[in-house]
Amino acid sequence: MTKLWGGRFTKTAEEWVDAFGASIGFDQQLVEEDIQGSLAHVKMLGKTGILTSEEVTTITGGLETLLEKAKKQELEFSVQNEDIHLNLEKLLIDEIGPVGGKLHTGRSRNDQVATDMHLYLRNQIEEILVEVKALQQALLTQAKGNVETLIPGYTHLQRAQPVSFAHHLMAYFWMLDRDYDRYQDSLKRVNVSPLGAGALAGTTFPIDRHYSAELLGFDGIYENSLDAVSDRDFIIEFLSSSSMLMMHLSRLCEELIMWSSQEFNFIEIDDTFATGSSIMPQKKNPDMAELIRGKTGRVYGSLFSLLTILKGLPLAYNKDMQEDKEGMFDAVTTVKGSLKIFTGIIETMTVKKETMEAATNADFSNATELADYLANKGLPFREAHEVVGKLVLLCIQKGIFLLDLPFSDYKQASELFAEDIYEVLQPKTVVARRNSAGGTGFEQVKKALEKAEGVIAEKRL
Repeated sequence: MTKLWGGRFTKTAEEWVDAFGASIGFDQQLVEEDIQGSLAHVKMLGKTGILTSEEVTTITGGLETLLEKAKKQELEFSVQNEDIHLNLEKLLIDEIGPVGGKLHTGRSRNDQVATDMHLYLRNQIEEILVEVKALQQALLTQAKGNVETLIPGYTHLQRAQPVSFAHHLMAYFWMLDRDYDRYQDSLKRVNVSPLGAGALAGTTFPIDRHYSAELLGFDGIYENSLDAVSDRDFIIEFLSSSSMLMMHLSRLCEELIMWSSQEFNFIEIDDTFATGSSIMPQKKNPDMAELIRGKTGRVYGSLFSLLTILKGLPLAYNKDMQEDKEGMFDAVTTVKGSLKIFTGIIETMTVKKETMEAATNADFSNATELADYLANKGLPFREAHEVVGKLVLLCIQKGIFLLDLPFSDYKQASELFAEDIYEVLQPKTVVARRNSAGGTGFEQVKKALEKAEGVIAEKRL
């Protein structure tokens, strides 16, 4: 088969060489974006008089036919035609005749593929934003039902202070909110048109890049043709934002996995998002959470792969850049799937409130409250810290907790202690009293939930 670019060649590659160099196996995912870009391009060629109205009508009709076939998955692609662009050009020529070859006037595959990826990522980011919002809503709904549900808070995976479970969940709400903002902000750099930059230097044809950009819904054009065809920053930024999002999901996955274990027994993941064992009948494994935790590495890999590909490339386009797509496609699939699964996990999980609260009564996470109690009565905090540390040691030696310690031991440790100490040490009191802005106190948590409701309402998609 003669290549569409094969005029200066005297030999054709063997099939296995063609297969190695072809990208049609994965870039066919850009089929609709490629046709949309071509529809805008041909309309611009007509507006500027580069093509006649009859030629524009014929080419547009052919492209619309291909688009309909693409939506029905009726197009057949060939490795010999390398990529989505040449495959579609060949199919267009087969559909409408030689006039189809005029479509490529004033553009190159270099600006064409860049345009496709800008269109693709714009669409995908908008869909991801919807999924992020849905997960935020699921977290918010769970949090509303668990404002006064207590759970041990941890540092170093050691019990630290009791917190509201709603407060814990909402930490992830705000992480996701930053993820949402990063994706949304990145659209400013995604929604820029490289179309018409040509191979690297522009074109001699009197094209109107601003018009084609407007037709495609872009906010503007690249100001430099070299930059237009060689820029992949917008993909790196997408992969970076996605890596951060997946990192946040992975952290919550780790907690869900621990919480659903028999040792913690704080939650139960719905059967829909768990699996069993082929040998151990009693097992219920949090596989979906584990998979999301594992898939995080795929997205990290795609980010580092593209950074590595681009780090040594001179301007402008190089064939290395064909490797920019598979990681992008994979990250999109991974992120969207992970968000959808995660929303389901959060919406359907069972919170074992009694078990959580019992855990806060069987530890020393109320010790800080004792130190604050003494400090509020005038004892320097560092001295209060030492007094409480010795009381904790005494409890450990006796095999009891602070609420079990006789009042005589408190008075012996410090004359500042009064009988109200047992109320102060109650886990619910400990949590409720932490009423600083952004804290776990119940009133602060309720304020945070109200604010989060407003944040969700403002996300107009």
